[in-house]
Amino acid sequence: MSIVDRTSSGLAAADAAPPAISPWRRFVPWQGRATRVDLALMGAILAVVALGLVLRPLKPFLLASHPVMLAFLTGDLTAIGAAAAFARVGEAPLWLVVLAGAAGMVKLDWLTWWTGRQWGLGIVRMFTTSERALRFAGRATELRPWALRVAVVLAVLPGVPTPVVYAMAGMAGMRLVTFLILDLAGALAMTGLVAGLGYGLGQQAVDVVLLVDRYASVVSLTLIAAAMLVPLLKRLIRRRAGRG
Repeated sequence: MSIVDRTSSGLAAADAAPPAISPWRRFVPWQGRATRVDLALMGAILAVVALGLVLRPLKPFLLASHPVMLAFLTGDLTAIGAAAAFARVGEAPLWLVVLAGAAGMVKLDWLTWWTGRQWGLGIVRMFTTSERALRFAGRATELRPWALRVAVVLAVLPGVPTPVVYAMAGMAGMRLVTFLILDLAGALAMTGLVAGLGYGLGQQAVDVVLLVDRYASVVSLTLIAAAMLVPLLKRLIRRRAGRG
């Protein structure tokens, strides 16, 4: 084979070879080069995660002093129940507790809907590694509209992969207004149930919350220490296992 033939063969093989895949490819949900929308949306998601991490050690303090505000900031069911218990003893109107809790649960869900519309299964792969969930999400466009709407309403139930359901709504082309209405309906139902339980317990629940507040600093420091120590312990265990 001549030099020209070998050169031509080499160029053809280079053209036929697949492009190198970056090792970071599996950590991003988009395909190809990131657009400004991709970066802005990912930045918003990271900001939401950071806000949750900042609020976590503050929850024990806010639970007893500002439970309604905590319910709005986090949409946490524990905060909603505590705020309803305070409403029972006259500290806040019950309607405000339900409204703040429902708003806190849905206020950022539109981001998850948007990720499904923007990235499809790419964002689902970031939410879960379950093959069953991925197969189910892959059939989002095949679901009947009423089934997907029911899924959005019921997504607030414990055990349901809520982000996956919301992303599926975006993937399937559900209108944002429709999604927000269904999302709010589910949040109001769940908030009403939890607030009703907290309101029924009343002073007993308030006493428990005040007890938590008494030891809030210990609880917060414990949470921070656990968040710092758990990764270190995992690394030590892996290193020892590797040496062994």
